[in-house]
Amino acid sequence: MVAQRIDPHTLWHPETGGAGRRVAETLRLYGPRTRAELVHLSGLSRPTVSSALADLGGADLVSEQVGAAAKPVGGRPASVVRLTRRAGIAVGVDVGRRHVRVALADLGHAVLTERQSRTDFDIDDRPREALDLGTTLVDAALRGIGADRSDVVGVGLGVPAPITRDWRIGSPGMLPGWADVLPADELTARLSLPVRVDNDANLAALGEYVWGAGRGCADLVYVKLATGIGAGIVLDGRLYRGAAGTAGELGHVTLDARGPVCRCGNRGCVELSVGGRALLSHARLSHPELTDLAGLIALAQAGDPGCRRLLADAGTQLGYALGNLVNLINPQRVLLGDELGAATDILREPLQRGLAETAFTAAAASVEVVQSALSLRAAALGGVALALGVDTVPFAAASPTLSTL
Repeated sequence: MVAQRIDPHTLWHPETGGAGRRVAETLRLYGPRTRAELVHLSGLSRPTVSSALADLGGADLVSEQVGAAAKPVGGRPASVVRLTRRAGIAVGVDVGRRHVRVALADLGHAVLTERQSRTDFDIDDRPREALDLGTTLVDAALRGIGADRSDVVGVGLGVPAPITRDWRIGSPGMLPGWADVLPADELTARLSLPVRVDNDANLAALGEYVWGAGRGCADLVYVKLATGIGAGIVLDGRLYRGAAGTAGELGHVTLDARGPVCRCGNRGCVELSVGGRALLSHARLSHPELTDLAGLIALAQAGDPGCRRLLADAGTQLGYALGNLVNLINPQRVLLGDELGAATDILREPLQRGLAETAFTAAAASVEVVQSALSLRAAALGGVALALGVDTVPFAAASPTLSTL
């Protein structure tokens, strides 16, 4: 049989159909797979999958290799198929309050390069400048691997705000400079590429789920611990966004109904006792030289009693808030990430005590509290996963056969 000629530039066009497109889409969503897994996940027959792989291989869009992780017990090693870089590139962009990070991966889920830049301004007030910087970083990253925008099939953008299902800022009062900005449209206009947008904690959860400490875990909560507090939730192998798209605003759960007013308008929010702004404000009473959370964590890990107490108290308060979430959804794993994730060794014990006081015994005993594996890279890599479309399928239904990071 003569292989059908497939043009990589039209493979991902909406009108392109056929078994080749279906197999390629399965590899794009689930990453490297054995032929048997491709048959199961695509719903196609074994001969049809084999024919499609021959077509894709003829166009240099897939490669096949022996995967040690896929060896059947007592049998020959199984071959693992993956999309090549020729099939395209996925881009992730993470816009934080003082940084922009970019990650590029091929459609076989192999990370190719990453770039980041600190800003000398707060992106809360200058969203378009932040997106300009993101555009510059994307182009520089592409040039660095000998590619250009024509190789990109999609972009995933993360921003530090709730995002509705129609990709608008879900709480304009929390990010007033972005109130009239449509982030996906703005970045699309700059890059002339399809862009999807989500909250940065959601993307960090997705990144950890695909490449990090959440691999193989169908029910997890990623907690972003930085200037603000947020959560990304994966349930039954899918990113959970809620009815409006704004699920996971853990930082604005009320701990004290008579407490101080938060920037969101409520009183006594978690962010006011656990967020980076609050912790630094208290720490500077005895350490006025502190400029960032990394300095606070370093002092605490060096044994400074005041800084250790601040983090321990934050862990307890966070545990109280998470106890309610654990009771509601009973996750298998809680991942602590972003800047304060580096203090997991200090936060874990008081957090678990807070959990034990507020969550059902069985739920608290079954949840594992771990540090993020991807650290500050999680949201940018989650943007890559969003561009790949991983959020649209129950990824844990077939755990990855190869490590790709």
